[in-house]
Amino acid sequence: MQQVGRWLKRSEDTPDQATDINNQDNPTPELELRTSHYTSVTNGKLRLVPLGGLGEIGKNMMALEFGDDIIIVDAGVMFPQEDMPGVDLVIPNTDYLMENREKVRAILITHGHEDHTGAIPFILPRLNVPVYAPRLAHGLIQVKLKEHRLLGSSELHEIEPGTVFNFGVFQAEFFRVCHSIPDAMGIAIQTPIGMVVHTGDFKFDHTPVDKKPTDFARLAELGIQGVTLLLADSTYAEMEGYTPSEAVLDKTLERIIAEAPGRVMVATFASLIARIQQIANAADRTGRKVAVVGRSMVNNVAMAQQMGYLDVPDGVIVPWESLAALPMEKTVIIMTGAQGEPTSALSRVSTHDHRDIKVSVGDTIVFSASPIPGNEGMINKTIDNLL
Repeated sequence: MQQVGRWLKRSEDTPDQATDINNQDNPTPELELRTSHYTSVTNGKLRLVPLGGLGEIGKNMMALEFGDDIIIVDAGVMFPQEDMPGVDLVIPNTDYLMENREKVRAILITHGHEDHTGAIPFILPRLNVPVYAPRLAHGLIQVKLKEHRLLGSSELHEIEPGTVFNFGVFQAEFFRVCHSIPDAMGIAIQTPIGMVVHTGDFKFDHTPVDKKPTDFARLAELGIQGVTLLLADSTYAEMEGYTPSEAVLDKTLERIIAEAPGRVMVATFASLIARIQQIANAADRTGRKVAVVGRSMVNNVAMAQQMGYLDVPDGVIVPWESLAALPMEKTVIIMTGAQGEPTSALSRVSTHDHRDIKVSVGDTIVFSASPIPGNEGMINKTIDNLL
């Protein structure tokens, strides 16, 4: 176990056994190029270097290597487990990338969740490569880099679905998928041995909050072209059934808030903008005001409102200081802690360590996300502390 700084732990996992994919006789047809500097290669092997996110929830990071070129997909964090006292975040082990930094061409981001972007401020200064991200993820990364005083020295590129970028032997096309955050993307990566499709996190939701479903037409086209390797999100794959639409939460949230006798606290992720929108909508419909607590939450909400990702009537979201003047039954507080993260606002509230918030009789506390596999213990501990 190696600590990075005081509160940051780097994963012990090392990419000792990267995966080689043999050259194919019939490579996938080339995608339409929209940028230049593509290097044509016909011989060699594609190496996949999983640096995190396989067999675990968090610190998603995958490197694709062919010859003298490496591209990275995502750079996330994992929240610490109960046996990691004093550690706030866990990041992937990037020793392999540092040893081959002259080959690294770019970091490609699929979406803005922390488990896909949170390691960027800690990895980017060491690699010094450009980052390509969808619009909302781009904004969230800007907020995070600004907090770390790295924004001015970083090269960020905002991407749109359908654009093809070239990085040495790789051609990468972003395509839209549906997830619990706007602007989620999959990436179709043309390599010298064929097409690799990285889905990112996705769900097939036909009534998404942002009204932008998965681009099934593009998926069909990629299938017709031929896919050599599919790297797919598999969260909850061991469970039967299907994932319900995010839209089903609207009425549930509204009912819970309407029936609450006093103050309502809703725990979510700071980057889960669509969920924050749903909570604000439910609060507005039930005549309540909303305050968000925590620096990252406040900064992300401000960014999302400025960029048009949060459409909330004026006066619904108010500063935390304004909430004290309102009756408790007219208030909703949005905070982090839906997964029982030890450093989250709700966890600190549960242990009476939060400076501003104390639980009182009549409060209703909502965990607005299903437990991520492996986090059940931390969530149960938070609930026990609250009781």
